[in-house]
Amino acid sequence: MNEPVAEHKEILRAASKALAEFAGRTLGVLEVSRPTDVDYAVHLSKVVSKLSPIIGNMIEYDTVLLLNERTKRSDGKWVRQDPGFPDTIFQGTVKPVPGFEIKTWFPLATEITARFKESVAHFQQEQTNVAVLAWVPEFLIFGRPKILDVWIDTAGSVARARDDHYHNPPDYLVFEPEDTSKRTRNLRQTNTSGYKFQGTAAEFSNARKIVDGWGPSGRKFSHQPAYQTKLRKLIGRFRYRLDTNFAKMDRIGHTTLEQFKRKILSSSINHHTVNRWAQVLNSPDSRDNRMLLRGLIEANTNGNESDCQGP
Repeated sequence: MNEPVAEHKEILRAASKALAEFAGRTLGVLEVSRPTDVDYAVHLSKVVSKLSPIIGNMIEYDTVLLLNERTKRSDGKWVRQDPGFPDTIFQGTVKPVPGFEIKTWFPLATEITARFKESVAHFQQEQTNVAVLAWVPEFLIFGRPKILDVWIDTAGSVARARDDHYHNPPDYLVFEPEDTSKRTRNLRQTNTSGYKFQGTAAEFSNARKIVDGWGPSGRKFSHQPAYQTKLRKLIGRFRYRLDTNFAKMDRIGHTTLEQFKRKILSSSINHHTVNRWAQVLNSPDSRDNRMLLRGLIEANTNGNESDCQGP
């Protein structure tokens, strides 16, 4: 006999289904004017990605409206947290509190620059999901923002993929935040951090012997205090530097997120894949690429909808 699904997971399941409705939607939050020539089109391609924070902010508001419309319940409602983690939560009587962390991705920049640093220890009950919304202007580099597709998975799976990808002692160490639960909310630490070994070859050899002494499971990441104490002793003895690129979602090797990336980059906009357009915009001076950009502008001069096809 199947066990009943926990209430918070059922709420997340229904909300994830509703959130997927953003795929293919054009948002009326702002509009980038059509460039008058190829040179200005190239300029736009370099700056339009900077709209992602604004787009993300508006998507968070729209998400709350959509979820409350599609998943009406008498025991609570979806609200936006600003600041706070996650971005949206189901505020009511259900415990643990379900929520979504929302990330935006402008695929013409290729890399998903969003980071995910929250500790895996926070997601033991799988009460939080992460959503990545891939967007471009409806005419690739101008027009209104259009959501190409939506990826959703548990925050726990993202955190585990990140920790497994980065943690490789003694070369790379992933640290859990210190216990700050007794501090006021704004002073609590919830983010993990990554440190890269900076010592000599001889020092690395010594560090490796220490890690070997931890046993067969010594290199596998753990958020447990006893294991974290071992890491702190290691960093106290050898030189490490804080990795400022730690936790970029593009680099964690999450299986379904990698599949999502490939689907988005191979999707078609104006007769070419997103990946091809990214190459065009990265090398705009070639004759062929300038012709493609000119054709893009002229094809949408009258505001005709582009043939933006989802994955």
